[in-house]
Amino acid sequence: MFGIVHFPFFVAAVFLLNVTPGPDTAYIVGRSVAQGRGAGMMSALGICTGCCVHTIACAFGLTALLAASATAFTVIKFAGAIYLIYLGVRLAFTPQAKSQAATATSNAGPAQAAKPLKQLFLQGFWTNVLNPKVVLFFVSFFPQFVSGESGHKTLAFLALGGVFVAMSVVWCSFVVWIASSVTRRLGGKPGVKKWLDRVVGSAFVGLGLKLATTR
Repeated sequence: MFGIVHFPFFVAAVFLLNVTPGPDTAYIVGRSVAQGRGAGMMSALGICTGCCVHTIACAFGLTALLAASATAFTVIKFAGAIYLIYLGVRLAFTPQAKSQAATATSNAGPAQAAKPLKQLFLQGFWTNVLNPKVVLFFVSFFPQFVSGESGHKTLAFLALGGVFVAMSVVWCSFVVWIASSVTRRLGGKPGVKKWLDRVVGSAFVGLGLKLATTR
């Protein structure tokens, strides 16, 4: 359909890619550990929505243009690195009183919790969209499963992207559930919560620095 080839291999490859730890998984685990299941889930949905953007860009050729431009790659790389470092520093050095207030807000009613949940979604979204390695992945991986003779390449890319995102949502939800379940009791203790925030914040800074040095 739409010129898609070797679809079973595509599904198998996506599964293996999802279960292999990477920056997105580390980010989701970090949010789940530091701020709970709701924060992890919103971050995961934000990241998966970012994959939707990459899918559309790949389908219409924009990803290939970005991958071919050293300047565009560098700009996106440093924007993503700075954003991750900013999130890490903010999390690591947030006063404990403010952190507890944010947790209390997330446990409040939907109207009060909407704003922080929206922020978590957007943060996950931008960490994915501003990662140039994801751009390179889409432009190099997806074309292998679309026939060069297909007259519906755009629809093929969109269909493959839909499968990729759906599988990613399922896997990310599982990761969130595991990470938040393991750390739920620890996160309820103020002293431990403070150090969890610092460790996770430091991990975000490390991810940002690693991204900045990507060639």
